[in-house]
Amino acid sequence: MRKRRIAILGSTGSIGRQALDVIRQHRDLFEVELLTANNNSRLLAEQAIEFDANNVVICNSDKYTEVSEALRPHYTKVFAGMQSVCDLVAGDETDIVLTSMVGFSGLESTVAAIKAGKTIALANKETLVAAGETVMGLAAKHHAAILPVDSEHSAIFQCLHCSPQAQIEKIHLTASGGPFRTWTKDRIASATAEQALRHPKWTMGNKITIDSATMMNKGLEIIEARWLFDVSPDRINVVVHPQSVIHSMVEFADGAVIAQMGHPDMREPIQYALGYPERLTLDNRKLDFAELGSMTFEAPDETRFPALALAKEALEKGGNMPCIMNAANEVAVDAFLHGRISFYGMSELVSRCMAGVDFVSHPDLDCIFLTDREASAKAREILSIN
Repeated sequence: MRKRRIAILGSTGSIGRQALDVIRQHRDLFEVELLTANNNSRLLAEQAIEFDANNVVICNSDKYTEVSEALRPHYTKVFAGMQSVCDLVAGDETDIVLTSMVGFSGLESTVAAIKAGKTIALANKETLVAAGETVMGLAAKHHAAILPVDSEHSAIFQCLHCSPQAQIEKIHLTASGGPFRTWTKDRIASATAEQALRHPKWTMGNKITIDSATMMNKGLEIIEARWLFDVSPDRINVVVHPQSVIHSMVEFADGAVIAQMGHPDMREPIQYALGYPERLTLDNRKLDFAELGSMTFEAPDETRFPALALAKEALEKGGNMPCIMNAANEVAVDAFLHGRISFYGMSELVSRCMAGVDFVSHPDLDCIFLTDREASAKAREILSIN
């Protein structure tokens, strides 16, 4: 495999840091072309120095001078702002763009990379939630491969290689159940952000950890799977698997089910995307089935976790409704983290925005960006009134 030049969008976040650990283990196969961060200027500079990055972008332009001065002795080119990210990902020097920015903010740069025909290692599920049909259409038009990095979608992607021509009967997305899987609804209602951030299996950023606690994350993954694998929503099932060993399964027309398994470690799906189609060695914990003992499964409870039902509703409605839902959810999660809203207040806010923002059945990309702004504004308006 020839050396691949990697751009990591969101290098200081959880996925970005783990991607750099993968590159650290395979410096003969990967080199860092571009690193970007929103605010964490200190870590961005440290990463650029360690990996000898050619370019960095600090999206918060107020921190440009700080990063520039730190990297001046190292000849790394420093830029600021989202437009710089979009310009650089389209350059000839980049082979793979790992999109790990948080939330809707990752859409613009991902679209720029797709239009440049880059291979996309997609760790930003909101891109396909908000604009799945448009993004997949652009990827086909510009011959840009989209390789999933989410552990569940990577698992499905890997399972499909076993029978690439077979008809998918059903996709089974596994869910850990989050920290409140065994809690009653009354107890969940009074859950704090601190409690919600204690995920039992995965170490993730705050946004995705809260989404996991509400099970909105699994709803987003249903929408992402619909577009990544071109399957109808009725063929996507969610099953709670507390051990988080099976990352997802594919059921075929003959009844056979193929699963992808491993300890919870995001470096594995990240490395699979960066090295695809080769499977590389990884210094990680391997499964011991005797130690594992047993695995259990249960159906999700949409009464205790109504965010999952809202995501299914948004997918069924189609158009710009998933974008409305996603934008409202981003505001809701931030409000919950800052103590401005209750746990179930998040789902209530999303539901009110889905009912209160104009629906467009066939949105183009400009409409998606407008919808995100309108839904975010609507959510903030509701918060300010309540």
